Amino acid sequence: MAELLEAGMVIAFGISWPLNIAKSLRARTAKGKSLPFLFFIWIGYIFGIASKILSGNITYVFFFYILNFIMVSIDVVLYFRNRRLDKLPETGKE
Repeated sequence: MAELLEAGMVIAFGISWPLNIAKSLRARTAKGKSLPFLFFIWIGYIFGIASKILSGNITYVFFFYILNFIMVSIDVVLYFRNRRLDKLPETGKE
């Protein structure tokens, strides 16, 4: 039962990342994003992955930790891309 609840938590968190990535792609700005927040989430997934490995409890939930870690990493990359776009001079684009 505990593993099922853990899977539910990780999946629920994971549902938000594709939406967040899509928003980052569309917005093309880093305004409103928090890099420290993204890094704390990223580190949290590293701890979750390490916990699974160290405890030897690698089940299907482990896949969701990895997937979420990858999605947060993509959002971090988009943050830096968008920050670079924010620094470009305005070219009259809307």
